Amino acid sequence: MSKTLVITGASKGIGRATASLFLEKGYRVINLSRSNPELDGLVHISADLSDASWVPQHGTNVVAAIGEADELVLIHNAAMMHKDDNETVTPEALAETFQLNVIAATQLNQLLLPHMNEGSSILYVASTLAEKAVAGTCSYVVSKHAQLGLMRSTCQDLMGRGIHTASICPGLTDTEMLRNHCNNDTAILADMAALSSYNRLVKPEEIAYTLFFCSQNPAINGAVIHANLGQRES
Repeated sequence: MSKTLVITGASKGIGRATASLFLEKGYRVINLSRSNPELDGLVHISADLSDASWVPQHGTNVVAAIGEADELVLIHNAAMMHKDDNETVTPEALAETFQLNVIAATQLNQLLLPHMNEGSSILYVASTLAEKAVAGTCSYVVSKHAQLGLMRSTCQDLMGRGIHTASICPGLTDTEMLRNHCNNDTAILADMAALSSYNRLVKPEEIAYTLFFCSQNPAINGAVIHANLGQRES
């Protein structure tokens, strides 16, 4: 049986951990991002998904790379986070964030759905902030709420086709995105870790295993799965 994973943003963090795990599980892995993860056995297609014209530039190569997969797993992982709020967010930043976090996922769905057989899956790496908000991340919060709506519409629109979907919402995960967002301030990172019942940040590998579990289980179709180690609520 031919099994293929198409993932976006596997050059680091959750994406890289996920690509590595699927390779270990015997999947052919195709990554779309600007940077090459340089993982043995991975097929990398250099594409800037924040540019809406990526499909005419790279779509044919993506379809050719997947070939005839019996099972195709599509994981929307690439994301962008700006520091902004309702008073400072610009139309340009909002549009850029939506392109990568929402529109590119829709474009990739439309490109690959004709090649997805029964038993395939479409998974969205969302965020705790897909269902709540914190100050200072306006465009990211809005886009992740929209991405959650995209997953739910995916579930409804694909009824009867044997393709399942879900949103996996990581909590505070030890990734470059999180560290950059807090300027690698160790005190802030410690405060974030203290919000978990385990007093630590989630590991990217833990989210990777959650994604693999979801790819194998159609019972979770349409589900929103929070993976945050049990997060304290204020």
